[in-house]
Amino acid sequence: MLSLLAQRPAAFCTGSRSVLSVTARSRNNYTTDSSQQVSTFANQNKLPRLPIPTLKATATRYLKTLRPLLDNSEYARAERAVSSFISSSGLGPVLQRRLQEVDRQAPASWLENIWVQKAYLEWREPNYINANWAALLADNPNFPAVGDAPPGQPTGPQLARAARLIVHLLEANDAINQGTLTADSQRGTPMCMNQFKWQFGTSRIARPGCDGLVNQYPSTATHILVMYRDQTIEVPVYNNAGQRASLVQITSQLLQATRRVDDLLACQAQPQPSVANLTAGNRDNWANARQILEKDTANVESLAKVDSALFGVCLDVNVDAKDIYDPERSVALFTHSNSGCNRWFDKAIQLIVLGNGRVGVNCEHTPADALTTGSLLMEAMEKETGIYKDTASCAELAEPMPIQWNVTPEVVKLIDNAQKEAGALAGNLRMLLGNMTQYGAQWIKTLGVSPDAYFQVALQTAYFRHHGKPAPTYETSSLRRFLHGRTETIRSCSEESLAFSKVFDDKDVSLKKKLQFFQQAIAAHLEYSKAASLGQGVDRHLLGLRAQIQSPEEAEKALLFQDPSYIQSMSFAMSTSNVTPGEKFRGAFAPVIPDGYGINYAMDKSDLKFSISEWLSSPVTDATAFRETIYKTLSDLYDAGEYAKRQ
Repeated sequence: MLSLLAQRPAAFCTGSRSVLSVTARSRNNYTTDSSQQVSTFANQNKLPRLPIPTLKATATRYLKTLRPLLDNSEYARAERAVSSFISSSGLGPVLQRRLQEVDRQAPASWLENIWVQKAYLEWREPNYINANWAALLADNPNFPAVGDAPPGQPTGPQLARAARLIVHLLEANDAINQGTLTADSQRGTPMCMNQFKWQFGTSRIARPGCDGLVNQYPSTATHILVMYRDQTIEVPVYNNAGQRASLVQITSQLLQATRRVDDLLACQAQPQPSVANLTAGNRDNWANARQILEKDTANVESLAKVDSALFGVCLDVNVDAKDIYDPERSVALFTHSNSGCNRWFDKAIQLIVLGNGRVGVNCEHTPADALTTGSLLMEAMEKETGIYKDTASCAELAEPMPIQWNVTPEVVKLIDNAQKEAGALAGNLRMLLGNMTQYGAQWIKTLGVSPDAYFQVALQTAYFRHHGKPAPTYETSSLRRFLHGRTETIRSCSEESLAFSKVFDDKDVSLKKKLQFFQQAIAAHLEYSKAASLGQGVDRHLLGLRAQIQSPEEAEKALLFQDPSYIQSMSFAMSTSNVTPGEKFRGAFAPVIPDGYGINYAMDKSDLKFSISEWLSSPVTDATAFRETIYKTLSDLYDAGEYAKRQ
């Protein structure tokens, strides 16, 4: 059966002018002065609900997105399918009425449950790589890299930096629990803060057919999950009275946790297969294993410790030296951990710390969008660069304890299946970094255009140059201006961007004319971006309508969804995300189709940074060569802009 989504959702939440960048609010926002700051959830009752667009509006915008992708006969066929679907005798009005009833019944948003179920929880392929997102965080000069990080042993810089970031994430959790984290706003418009309730103490739970989520708000668990040498460890960071451990105590807890695992493994002739590896495999494989594990009461307690942990911290010690010191290899490691080792991929947040103090993250995408989590990580990084005045040690802090598992031969086989699947996925993924140092957002603004729109048009041009055809492209716009808002798709491939791509290398077209095409492409992107941010995109509405189909007979009548152009337009050859700024946060994710690219980018003042991924099995893509085409296109656009300014 065809999924309601043509592929997994793009990992990052971003958009042109319609999103919050991944920036730290301020160094004081974990412990705010309530007389000056808006409390975390004070604006929730002021937020509008996400609207349901009219069928006509969605049909009109949808057809416009198809025009650059289809020939005349294909487009005529799509027009007929859309016209039939939205007609008074078509299925569209029936599905629209059902969706309106969903909206009336939904406490906050008609899209909320549909999106979580269809985009994430029903997905049966591994979260690992396919849906989880990763990021390389900036190195911290306060934690100088060690000259040598001996494999198999934790280092001082590794434990010190991990402890410092843990402290600041715990401060964030406390602020969210107490409602003292400052509420976000954009140009005076309040943003929904509901996703912050899902940052800590949240885990995805593997279940047959459709997964679940566990979450507690306020997040009052007293421990974090530490992964070390593929072992799971419960590490208390609060005492039973709710007092947070000091930085000195947390550092000691991490050291003690590693020593306990070392002692445990030293007593075993052969290490027990790691239950954590199951989280990197097929969801039904993991669901089957979890059901077997849950037949044992000790395993039930162990799973509860993992699921309720505030977040995960992965101390990687068995890592190739090149993965530690080469940023490009580090970001690949944070994305796939080679074959899924030393991770619990169902945790909403996992910090990953290498022996030289380099830090990355790997986050499960279901409960929150990456920019929301990213803002917390950015604040933690801002705080870790300053002088920290440690708190008093808390009394009666429990000791770290390795989490024990009773594993049957059947579960061992399922672990082996997951490891093989994860290894194949990791081996098939190429992840590259790009740095354009010739110019950055400051220069782009001298042209009077949006940096994000500029980069999106540049990507369209680069793809056309490299592949000779337009690319269905996904860029995600934030819907956080609405109650419980998540994301909408910006379809970046437009008639206007295609027209510019065609003339850019045409020597018979004057520069003045090319610039007119360029401005039209920019305007088209900004128009779609604005519409998407106001809940007037097409993809979420079409998903909502399709989710209302109740039988195979109705599915046959839903001609819009039966038309090949529907899947074709959703097969995003480029899945893109703007995560600006890039000095401290470089995101990464896999392509969403077998012959596509995953492109994360950040536009800093004086340079442009991006990552690009591909599946090595694809006969179509070539990330290394495409990166060079992106470089050349960005450089050629700069030359054209400079020449135009001199005229």
